[in-house]
Amino acid sequence: MAKHQIKERSLKIIGGEWRSRVIDFAEDKTIRPTPVRIRETLFNWLQLSVPGARCLELYCGSGILSIEALSRGAKHVTMIDQSREAISKVKQSLKELSADPARYHCEQAFAQNWLSQENSLFDIIFLDPPFESPELESLLPLIKSKHLLSEDGFIYIESPQAILAETLPEGWTIYRNKKAAKVHYCLITKL
Repeated sequence: MAKHQIKERSLKIIGGEWRSRVIDFAEDKTIRPTPVRIRETLFNWLQLSVPGARCLELYCGSGILSIEALSRGAKHVTMIDQSREAISKVKQSLKELSADPARYHCEQAFAQNWLSQENSLFDIIFLDPPFESPELESLLPLIKSKHLLSEDGFIYIESPQAILAETLPEGWTIYRNKKAAKVHYCLITKL
């Protein structure tokens, strides 16, 4: 295989300590990793916020957003997915990258159940639920009511439709938003 080719179930890390390293992800057809172009934009938006950040990635799938964050100096990432296979593959990737186990936590759980038990504070929350899932509508109010987002924190969302400011919990606003192909993505922050 040529150096520039990547296997179908693999992703290249685009920045930081592990730049150009490749990770594999689970053979689950529902996993829809964030495309390179979108990741580049997202991490350009977040470049000053990632170093030292505590991150949460719900529906982690491939884990690429958290792994990019770790590669760029995040203090700690928590990755949640309902798929045992997805979590197992993410753990394997982190081990292959020689990531410090004190800097990450991977857990198999349903996003809503996990959030309802959680009380930690996060600086960046990555939300990329399956596009057919209605869960996004209930997750944002839950995150707000449990005060899980730090004062200057960001929530990143990928969705099939644009997120409208009027659908956000009171006191939150869209900081940045963009569209690439059929994917709408945005950063939300507190007013």
